[in-house]
Amino acid sequence: MNKILEVSHIKVCYQAVNGEVEAIRDVSFSVSEGEFISIVGPSGCGKSTLLSAVAGVTPVSEGKILLSGREVSEVSDDIAYMLQKDNLLPWRSIRKNVLLGLEIRGMITEENLSYADNLLKAYGLWEFRDKYPSQLSGGMRQRAALIRTLAVRPKVLLLDEAFSALDYQTRLAVTDDVYKILKKEKQTALIVTHDIPESISMSDRVIVLSKRPAVIRNIYTTEFDIPDRSPLLCRDHAAFGEYFNQIWKELDVHVS
Repeated sequence: MNKILEVSHIKVCYQAVNGEVEAIRDVSFSVSEGEFISIVGPSGCGKSTLLSAVAGVTPVSEGKILLSGREVSEVSDDIAYMLQKDNLLPWRSIRKNVLLGLEIRGMITEENLSYADNLLKAYGLWEFRDKYPSQLSGGMRQRAALIRTLAVRPKVLLLDEAFSALDYQTRLAVTDDVYKILKKEKQTALIVTHDIPESISMSDRVIVLSKRPAVIRNIYTTEFDIPDRSPLLCRDHAAFGEYFNQIWKELDVHVS
């Protein structure tokens, strides 16, 4: 597969009250088109800072980030963010919420409207298009937020603890939904999560960061011999426990 994102020897520093803080040190990795990557590490190690740098929000002090061969130096329409909260506007219908990103970017065309409507139909929200966010369950709201993000057709989707606000049962169902949608749409995605089982079950690869300043301790390729892989099926697979133990030991050693 073609590499769409390349992070090359980046260093990220920021100013704090007591001086400059080095958050990330010499981090390099690449992401192929359609690949799903998880980033895990100790609390406060710089996971979200790394995602923010990829998005072009936080400047890098050293190194380069390339998207489709072009350097990322500012916020780009080719990269979309999905956060913990769905941030659906309560006074807009589900369909109008889904179209919000297109409106903001001046991308309302017949083709894009048709694409957004097809996403709603494909992923079970078309019959709820005229409902309001308060009338939907947490899982359905998160699905609507994802469709809103996909409607602008980003090259890379960034998810920052996107499911942490959901209760455990809903979270399991939503991660299964999101995984299937992203794989069907062949969407390249990076997710920051503190949840090791979530990272293993959803990702093609898991990047393990050290405590701050973050460096890459290891990258695990998660392979499951499951014909129609899904997060829920992965959690029941024999290899799941092995990956969990390896990543947990990696994190535990470097936190200690």
